[in-house]
Amino acid sequence: MEYKITQRGAEITLSDGFDLKNTFECGQCFRWNENADGSYTGIVKGKKARVYKDGEVVVIEGSDENDFETLWRKYFDIDNDYNAIKKEMMRLCPQVSCAVESTDGIRILSQDPWEALCSFIISQNNNIPRIRGIVTRLCENFGENCDGEYSFPSAETLAVLQPEDLSELRAGFRTRYIIDAAGKVSRGEVCLKKMYEAPIDECRKELMTITGVGVKVAECTLLYGLHRMEAFPIDVWMKKALASDFSGVTPEALGKTAGIAQQYIFHYMRVISN
Repeated sequence: MEYKITQRGAEITLSDGFDLKNTFECGQCFRWNENADGSYTGIVKGKKARVYKDGEVVVIEGSDENDFETLWRKYFDIDNDYNAIKKEMMRLCPQVSCAVESTDGIRILSQDPWEALCSFIISQNNNIPRIRGIVTRLCENFGENCDGEYSFPSAETLAVLQPEDLSELRAGFRTRYIIDAAGKVSRGEVCLKKMYEAPIDECRKELMTITGVGVKVAECTLLYGLHRMEAFPIDVWMKKALASDFSGVTPEALGKTAGIAQQYIFHYMRVISN
């Protein structure tokens, strides 16, 4: 990886690639929006950014060195060598090779764990456009204005609300799940911070003490919000994959790369093989 700070912002050259569309639209996040020119605008931890590619160079517009080093480097998983990861997962489980070799540039984002937990609670029995709509309304109603965009509201902000306060979100049965999650996180009954290092089975169990959080939401929170790469979310696409093209593939076989392999399989089934 090489990067430099220019008048445009942080310019990054990665030998293992970074496909913006595949990364931002693969179902792991819901707050990056594509612009007419192919760039993407999003807000992360109160920082608004426009990201685009100039040839093979990824540009984070307006980012200075401090922003890059303290936020974007970790968020975009810049220091992970995805070429090496791909080789290792194909060695461990050759059956995933077709998905790995046909899926370029997806990186697993290091999102805020509370935002990931809340977003994937909203994702239950939902499609991506509707998830995006609910998350957007949640931020516009309860987040802070950040240069025309809105930050994701904290657990503490949402914990004091009643279900009727969230009626404008049109989130249905998920409303009480959001408030229960916010209350448990804000009171420390569910400690997301410790889940970066705690045994993953303990983390799963703790997350599932939240009303409405089952195995899938827990796995998504661990993978996308806590960067636990061994987590392996299974939704309808993955169930289809594991019953057909990837029958016999298990998270255990993929070890520490299971979560990345899951994303490649998901993308392969949803986009490439259809």
